[in-house]
Amino acid sequence: MATQPHVVVIGAGTVGCALADELSLRGWTRVTVLEQGPLPTVGSAPEHPLAPAFLFRVGPCKTLSASAVRTAETYAGLAADGRPLFRNLGGLELATTPTRWDGLKHQHGWAASWGIEASLLTPGQCAGLHPELGTAPLLGGLYTPGDGVVDLHGAARAQAERAAERGVRFLPFHRVTGIERRADRVRAVTTEHGSFRADAVVSCAGASGPRIAATVGLPLPVTDLPHRVLHTGTGTEEGEEEGFDARGPVLRHGDTALSTGRRPGSPHLRAHGYRAEPDGDPGDGLPDWGPVADLVPGLAGRTDAHTVPGEALATADGHPLLGEHPALGGFWVVQAVGPSHAAGVAASVAEWIVDGRPRDDLHCCELDRFDEVQRSPVYVYRHSRRARASLDTGARVPRPADADRPLRTSPFHERQLELGARSVESAGWECPQWYDANAALPEVERVVERHGWPDRDRSPVVGAEALVARARAALFDLTPRTRVEISGPEALSFLQTMTTNEVDHEPGAVVHTLMLDDDGRVRGELTVVRRDEARFLVGADGTTGVDWLRRHLPRNGSVHLRDLTPGTCCLGLWGPRAHALMQELSADGLSDHTPGRPLALRLHLGAAPVIALHTSGIGEPAWELRTSADLGRLLWDTLWEAGRDHGLIAAGRAAFDSLRLEEGHRSWGRDVTTEHDPYEAGLGHAVRMGKGYFRGREALEERAGTPAVRQLTRLTIDDPRARVGGADPVHAEGAVVGHVTRADVGYTVGTGIAHAWLPASLADPGQGVEITHLGERVKATVAADPRPLGVRPRP
Repeated sequence: MATQPHVVVIGAGTVGCALADELSLRGWTRVTVLEQGPLPTVGSAPEHPLAPAFLFRVGPCKTLSASAVRTAETYAGLAADGRPLFRNLGGLELATTPTRWDGLKHQHGWAASWGIEASLLTPGQCAGLHPELGTAPLLGGLYTPGDGVVDLHGAARAQAERAAERGVRFLPFHRVTGIERRADRVRAVTTEHGSFRADAVVSCAGASGPRIAATVGLPLPVTDLPHRVLHTGTGTEEGEEEGFDARGPVLRHGDTALSTGRRPGSPHLRAHGYRAEPDGDPGDGLPDWGPVADLVPGLAGRTDAHTVPGEALATADGHPLLGEHPALGGFWVVQAVGPSHAAGVAASVAEWIVDGRPRDDLHCCELDRFDEVQRSPVYVYRHSRRARASLDTGARVPRPADADRPLRTSPFHERQLELGARSVESAGWECPQWYDANAALPEVERVVERHGWPDRDRSPVVGAEALVARARAALFDLTPRTRVEISGPEALSFLQTMTTNEVDHEPGAVVHTLMLDDDGRVRGELTVVRRDEARFLVGADGTTGVDWLRRHLPRNGSVHLRDLTPGTCCLGLWGPRAHALMQELSADGLSDHTPGRPLALRLHLGAAPVIALHTSGIGEPAWELRTSADLGRLLWDTLWEAGRDHGLIAAGRAAFDSLRLEEGHRSWGRDVTTEHDPYEAGLGHAVRMGKGYFRGREALEERAGTPAVRQLTRLTIDDPRARVGGADPVHAEGAVVGHVTRADVGYTVGTGIAHAWLPASLADPGQGVEITHLGERVKATVAADPRPLGVRPRP
């Protein structure tokens, strides 16, 4: 029997104690938990004994919602002295504006998609559910009966006691001073009282986490996010030390959450709450109940209410920060985890450490998801507050540049501004969504006539740009897409091992391929271009795919990975006139190229040297044109001048996404995640089982011949004016059977299009389903996919 690993958990807070409990539950009992202060197991009191911790489960992110559900299930099984530590009061989120009411409708749809019970209520029903609630400004509410209040301190104590019973050791007053290593793995943790051997170290150290990570050269992209704990009473009344006896559902509105109740014999309404401070000002200590106060008359005029400032760590996107150090094996980070996700995250990380992969997809929480510029303290500070302010809406609406924008721009930025680019920021990049210069296109009227408008999130110009790209030619800025070079004597062998498709072709070949984990689940998509015998250009969908490659590089230095993105740029030239425009500008061999054959050519367009990838990204002849950043403006101007005679326009990312969805493109991170294998995701065409070994191949072989239970399915929307959105629930036969991953208007096919995960039994073309969007049922039909999907191999 193999020797059980030594694990050191740093921090005996809520997450650290939960992780110790989960590791020991899985048989890993050689665990030591180090806490720099007292332990929750020795009767110490929390800093604010009256402060509630609210647990809300519904959100736009499937991963975090699943984590919150797991947390609620775990806490529901905990008790202290016969007292439950999780009080299932329910949650009632309120709306007083039409925009917020639409937001609650979105949340209701998310709840249905994730299998969480929820109901939309009228103002009268809200008041009936919570007798302290006024109705005058209310439009309605969202009731989630499984939400509630948790005693986090008691939960940490209970989980620590369970872990201790299984053999886990908890040591108080052990401040960590350093991490010892041997080569590229952790060896021990040093404290003021000695050293502790460790095969794995997990930092759940809260505010001390950045300091500890810095000792191993890992800057954490987290920042303090201020909040205020709000409560009435002085905390000295008899019986208050046992906590607040809340009644009715937890109220939530804007940036404030609140629970209320009345003590027996007392005429006063008692209230405890939490209010975010997205502007970084914890206030002057005066009570401020936020917008909830307007809806609870009993709070008016209270003189005994007071607040206590607090802080928590947060990331730029509001999600936790989880994962293993990219260069120090065995050092794990678990940071920026909120109360609603603590126990669920701990369970997922325990699975990750023990089994090698978590049960649920965690790509949206992974340590490596941020690019370098997104790790700057200024970026994290500003975006963490925006994430908190818009966490429930998920909207990405183009807006004027803020004080901190633009941050990253392509060489085409000034030309785009001249055309009236409406941009959003993505990974620090300015990404044009559409161009006001195209508002005069005659296609705009056609779009409005067929699909209706207004649409709050975009302009009908988007549809016009898509139509022109199909009819003539359009120029897309693809610079934000990640580009790396992989080179070295073992580069080919490395890519053959790490990817599913055959990449051993002649120089110039362009291959679409996948990366899988050992369980055969998709870790990312790549476009691989062979430049010569030992050099490949690789396009990836973001930093997580590049990090996956980097983590698996041979240790002998035979393969090198270099990020080309900052010093290069890329334009997409797409449409039926694209090839003619390319022929007109090129004087070095393009005329010999056969349209439709994927190939990379090195040539000149006018005076601009480019690497030109001929693909079919939107179902039309398409060229991706890459050059160095210093020549980007020249490339744009060359194409723009010559393109006048071909009807060329600049088009934004919104048209790009619509066209790609029409073509059937799967989007990593949205349509496909680490939960899925290539065949159920419709990506089997990128797998060559006969090429020899690649990572994940054995797992696919084990599932060979096994019919898929679920399938990523293409849906068309019956009403061309109807809208649906990502995470909307899909219904069939009177029940929720799946959820939408991505949806858009297919402007050139005349209908809305969606991708959705459905049971394989409902994925046959012609099958009718319904999608709930903003509370309304929208009819849809399963449609055949426009490209080959690939067939699961036979046993």
